[in-house]
Amino acid sequence: METVSWRTDRIAQILPQEFFNLVDRNREHIRKTFPITAFANSDLEKTEQFLTQALETEQKKEGYYFYLRSPLTTKLIGYVVVKNISVRTSKCELAYFIDMDYEGKGIITKAVANAVDFCFTEIGMNKVFICTSPVNRGSQRVAEKNGFVKEGILRQEFRNGYGEFEDIIYFGLLKSEYYNGK
Repeated sequence: METVSWRTDRIAQILPQEFFNLVDRNREHIRKTFPITAFANSDLEKTEQFLTQALETEQKKEGYYFYLRSPLTTKLIGYVVVKNISVRTSKCELAYFIDMDYEGKGIITKAVANAVDFCFTEIGMNKVFICTSPVNRGSQRVAEKNGFVKEGILRQEFRNGYGEFEDIIYFGLLKSEYYNGK
């Protein structure tokens, strides 16, 4: 596997134009699995609103955003979000995508590992989960490489970017499993 360097930036360092460019380059690639992100970033004005809302969400500690950047080109190459945070049940969801040109290089696997560590050590979660499409083997491998356990299939749980209902595979990782696996 080719080694590619990258760094993680937080939302305060992200310009609307560069996030719009990342989404736009990958629009058809992510439309099915990231329909809200694809739609909410359909033009630069919507991207500005999307990032403003994301910054407010992070300030309220209701979500956290990590942007992957190539240090060579400085362009954004991926995105990881911590969302659906439940303080009551101490769990949250991770969602992510990588630019098509950077798939298969281990970047998103490591970025997810960093986000998992953040969830357990910084925001005190007991469980992190990932929901992915049954046809998205890449995302399933990312979950498995990070120690997540396939807990089940939720039938017709997700409406994709084409308006169709899809099953999702639910992967979970408990804090105790994370620390025992380190």
